[in-house]
Amino acid sequence: MMVKQIKIDFNVTQEIKRFVYVYLIETAKGCVLIDSGVAGSELLIEKAILENGRHPAEIKAVFLTHAHPDHIGTANYFREKYGAKIYASGGERAWIEDIDLQFKERPIPNFYHLAGQSTMVDQVVKDGDKIYLSDSIYLEVIGTPGHSVDEVSYRMGDKVFIGDVVPVKGDIPIFVHLDDTKYSLDVLEKMSDIKVFYPAWDQEYSLKMMQQKIADAKEIVNELERVVYDLDCGMELPILVEQVCECLHMPVWKKNPLFARTVECCRRISDSKEQ
Repeated sequence: MMVKQIKIDFNVTQEIKRFVYVYLIETAKGCVLIDSGVAGSELLIEKAILENGRHPAEIKAVFLTHAHPDHIGTANYFREKYGAKIYASGGERAWIEDIDLQFKERPIPNFYHLAGQSTMVDQVVKDGDKIYLSDSIYLEVIGTPGHSVDEVSYRMGDKVFIGDVVPVKGDIPIFVHLDDTKYSLDVLEKMSDIKVFYPAWDQEYSLKMMQQKIADAKEIVNELERVVYDLDCGMELPILVEQVCECLHMPVWKKNPLFARTVECCRRISDSKEQ
């Protein structure tokens, strides 16, 4: 069994350059992908598979961690061309099967260019499910919501694929639920028997590296929660976002509409403060 990391570069806008990782898992009975990158990256993924001595027709399944455009972009391509089954959680399914709905509820620049086409989810997964890739190799589903409503990670033995669960220092923190984000970081922190963590936005992490990344992530989340609480006096959200960005010395974050949702998640005005 082998894991290959495939890096996919893309632009959200002309000024905002990003990248995401797709993971190829090879077994004796075929291959699967963890996430599928952005639309238009199918040839790059196919090339990586061929360079690894396998054929794209061997892709039996695509396991989606969540529904965001940079993770679902080629899922329908591999489903339609090679018959790959699409796996995703119930809470992410609607946005995967109807990208128009996703754009309506979460509009971002260049959305359709990144998201590609809607695709059917062949099997809904939930926390604790086990999906066998061969007689002895299986993926276990780990519920890790927060970055998105129902994001999941996939554990395979002493390895785990964690999508975008962990906020990273220096990058914009994007999540839709504060308590879920804290919960998921705790879940990963307790996985002390994992040797390799595979994120969507960074290099693979050893257990020691992951422990530090989680500590950093908790610091990011706690600081953001504190800053929002200190500044928030019931003002309009755009004003609060601007003040938060100024306080954190990250004015560039004001340009990203997704950060406003993050700030909104951190709003917890107590009765005493309102008085």
